[in-house]
Amino acid sequence: MRIVTTLPSATELVAALGIEPVGVSHECDYPPGVESLPSVTRSRISEARRASSGEIDRQVLDTAETEGGIYDVDVETLEDLDPDLIVTQGMCDVCAVDEAVVADAVAELDADPEVLTTDPHSVADVLDDLDRLGRVTGREAHAREARLDLEARIDTVRERTADLDDDDRPRVAIFDWTDPVMIAGHWTAELVDWAGGEYGLADAGERSRPREWTEIREYDPELVIVAPCGFGLDQIAANWTDLTDREGWDDLAAVQTDRVWALDGHHYLNRPGPRLVDTLEAIAGIVHPDRFDAPDRNVAVPFDDLASIETGDADTAGDSRAEVD
Repeated sequence: MRIVTTLPSATELVAALGIEPVGVSHECDYPPGVESLPSVTRSRISEARRASSGEIDRQVLDTAETEGGIYDVDVETLEDLDPDLIVTQGMCDVCAVDEAVVADAVAELDADPEVLTTDPHSVADVLDDLDRLGRVTGREAHAREARLDLEARIDTVRERTADLDDDDRPRVAIFDWTDPVMIAGHWTAELVDWAGGEYGLADAGERSRPREWTEIREYDPELVIVAPCGFGLDQIAANWTDLTDREGWDDLAAVQTDRVWALDGHHYLNRPGPRLVDTLEAIAGIVHPDRFDAPDRNVAVPFDDLASIETGDADTAGDSRAEVD
């Protein structure tokens, strides 16, 4: 089956079934090698890698208003690839090409490929998408095996935090944008709960949205993880003052006790594919270092180590874009 994916998480889900797509999005970068596949999407946001989080947010809003959308599809390339199946998403029209853009492109094709739309807001939704893809592609056994492995890893984390009292669960805040400030939603509350933390600023399945800084200060998180949508560790370092220059930052309990971390939001927290389980394991290592191994330094680092990231000592991530869903 000839499959085209229009966002990174879809590419990773397809790869988990042992399938290499014939075309991908301009942001797809995992598994290694997919960058060389034909790209069927483009972003109208310019210089996102070097822009500040505030500038990206302004470009997103301006482009959505003046261009009618942030992304478009290369219909000519899509036609040449002649896909049987296109995998897209309906969760957020800012994070990636969405189902409406894909539908417009398909209407221009001579062929009539099947379109599978993902719309995950929980870890279970991601695993269900894996099952759906398995059925559509005839890879049910691959999907079942991949899901069982992911669920076993989740259970391992949950079992090791099940005995924690409420007092042993620190108040956690995870930012998925810093200017404006947004608290990560969707599956994030689940991940924090399973990792042994308290996530009092958002419920499981709730969309990410801008927050007043006063709300963050009142919550007074005991642990902060900064993982902006589309930002790798280097770009988090370049935009760190979005938070540190805010009034009251130094008074937060997490800052007072040196429990502030940066986590690669581009490849992990904000990519609803199999590596959400890697994200869970990383968060568990941050929340309860007494029970779990520390996260890989390519995934997450403490605030004090960001200076080395800014000088280019760590891998860079892909394109960046604000999540305003």
